[in-house]
Amino acid sequence: MPVDVLLIALWNLRWRLLGTMAATLLLGASLILLWPRQYVAEAVVAPAETTGLATSTLLQGALVMPGGLLDTRPGGNFAVYLATLRSPEATAMLARETSILADLTARKAAGVTGRLRALLGLDAAEADLDDVQRWLEGNLAVTPSLSTVTTALSLPHPDRTAALAMLERLHGFAEARVRADLEALATRRMAALEARLANERDLYVRTPIFELLAQHQRAAVITRADDSVAARLVSPPSVGIAPALPNRPLLLLLLAVTVPMACVTLAACWVLLRGAAPAAPLRPSRGGRPPSLAIARGPEE
Repeated sequence: MPVDVLLIALWNLRWRLLGTMAATLLLGASLILLWPRQYVAEAVVAPAETTGLATSTLLQGALVMPGGLLDTRPGGNFAVYLATLRSPEATAMLARETSILADLTARKAAGVTGRLRALLGLDAAEADLDDVQRWLEGNLAVTPSLSTVTTALSLPHPDRTAALAMLERLHGFAEARVRADLEALATRRMAALEARLANERDLYVRTPIFELLAQHQRAAVITRADDSVAARLVSPPSVGIAPALPNRPLLLLLLAVTVPMACVTLAACWVLLRGAAPAAPLRPSRGGRPPSLAIARGPEE
């Protein structure tokens, strides 16, 4: 189909297109404005290995590089810290110390399934640890920076205070978990070295064992004294005064751009699939003869 014919067909459908665009924009804007909003708690952390006085640096006695130039994955204690944020132990901690179970139970009761169960006279479904685990995995965002070694943590929740408390508890739990693992490792190694020294009588063997024991004793002291073992807080957990999710201005702007484009594209596809409209029949001339049979007369006749 020629482009001019397509444009003419779209122009003939302009009122239908405008009506469809207006209805779609009104429906989409209503859904965006009525969608429940949430507060977003955010924090920025950095691997403790990237600083010269980090715990891991003092433990090993040399500068610890965060990784190769082409390897942007987190490593060391920071990788354990990030994995602990979504671990089942963190889920159990949230269920034990926060009101997330009650919040998820209320959401289930307000949903379609909860209302259907209420109409059928069934008991309301209560949230369990699996629901908390799915909620944590779907809502906790861990976004590494492309220009620095920092990582942004964000957690949305309808309650502003609850969002901030949950993110603070998750950070504290992950940091304490890494610290406890390092302390337990140092304690076990010191116990094994002390047991070896109690039975070893060779002076040449006892000297390196004493040096190794001193290193682990220093590691235990540093681990207990340092505040940041795995993740150093660049920006402590905070939450905005106004709800930030969803971003209504951005969604309305995208809606205003995509709806007209989608309507025009669908109308063009419909016109192309339908084909060109049949041409109007030619009217006969006044003399009763078809226009094709009319003979043009010159001015001299």
